Amino acid sequence: MSIITLTTDFGYKDHFVGAVKGAILSNLPDIPVVDISHAISPFNIQECAYILRNAYRSFPKGTVHIVGVDSEISPENEHIVVQVDGHYFVSANNGVISLITSEVHPEKVVEINLPNTETTAFPVLHIFVQVACHIARGGKLEVIGRPLQGLKELRDFEPRITNEGKTITGNVIYIDNYGNVVTNIQKSLFEAYRSGRDFEILARTTKIRHVHQSYNGIINYNLERNQRKGPGDALALFNSAGYIELAIFKSDLNSVGGASSLLGLNYRDTVTINFL
Repeated sequence: MSIITLTTDFGYKDHFVGAVKGAILSNLPDIPVVDISHAISPFNIQECAYILRNAYRSFPKGTVHIVGVDSEISPENEHIVVQVDGHYFVSANNGVISLITSEVHPEKVVEINLPNTETTAFPVLHIFVQVACHIARGGKLEVIGRPLQGLKELRDFEPRITNEGKTITGNVIYIDNYGNVVTNIQKSLFEAYRSGRDFEILARTTKIRHVHQSYNGIINYNLERNQRKGPGDALALFNSAGYIELAIFKSDLNSVGGASSLLGLNYRDTVTINFL
């Protein structure tokens, strides 16, 4: 049997998560239901796409992913199922799947068209659960809708290359639980334009001139402890998803602060790399 995952901006205060899980289990009592996240910032498509892209690969092929962010149907926000990389994504056509389909071409994209359904304010419960359970049972996509060609993409968050390839200008796309700041600048893009040159990363008034492979890469263990960089120091690294991330070593967003608060960076803010 398949697995069904849930990624939403519902939070846990309200009944939404519990109602969705209950409806799934009423249809398929033995199916595993896994929470990826219910703490997506409300209506934040980019944040949802980033989390989903970096989580779905850890699940087996055939997993069905319900995506409950900005899911109300409209003429410009159709309900869809995307079959890509051996997985199924039940979502609104709002660009959330674009970070996945930018790397792997989708096998099928279907606009959901279930008979005898009404438009409601809770489509994840009334539409997406039905569709996900149909797929998990081995049902065909052709039964629940028709092919769709216009899969939306997130285009406003692509890094910009200027100054004859000497400058990459990116944006903050995600801030994690530690206050670490993830940019949309991927390691592959950075290396393609670096060509062995020195560089500086500019984030407001902070300049960083080295990118590490891990958080503790900032520490030179050959130095005495009182001479090393360590907790509280800013660093840049290539994170596990392959993006340039800015962090404060061993930060705590709820006490001493993290990169987002200490460097003054928020969602969509600009981060610039200059090759010297």
